[in-house]
Amino acid sequence: MKHRLAPQQYLILLTVMVTASFGDALLSHGMSQMGPVDLHHPAILLSALANLNIVVGIVLLIGFFASYMTALSWADLTFVMPATAFGNVMVALIGRFWLHEHLSFSRWLGILLLTCAVGFVANGPARTERGETLELTRVDPGVGL
Repeated sequence: MKHRLAPQQYLILLTVMVTASFGDALLSHGMSQMGPVDLHHPAILLSALANLNIVVGIVLLIGFFASYMTALSWADLTFVMPATAFGNVMVALIGRFWLHEHLSFSRWLGILLLTCAVGFVANGPARTERGETLELTRVDPGVGL
């Protein structure tokens, strides 16, 4: 089965990639501004919600989750996964150039290998047929006793 997507579906996959990447980056940036946090001091965690980077990061990650669920409702996981894999590349680039994080050669190599592997799996044939939806029947627990 060959994948044929409507423009809206490409937009959903792009939304998955962008919201995950920028949501993670903003959350990381905001938490680095907060300093160390632990569960024994919940007031510090609550004060983190006053940081705009953290709030926008959380909102973007909620958008990621909603768009990811939407994509999984009409496509196989192995088809949707490359969007998150390419999102990992975006996160690495954002981390390197915006957050000024050091990424070793082995990390870049790992990101490249994972992205290639996910892309390889995604180009395979779809195994899930999306014809009829499976209707579940209710089982009476008292039957057969």
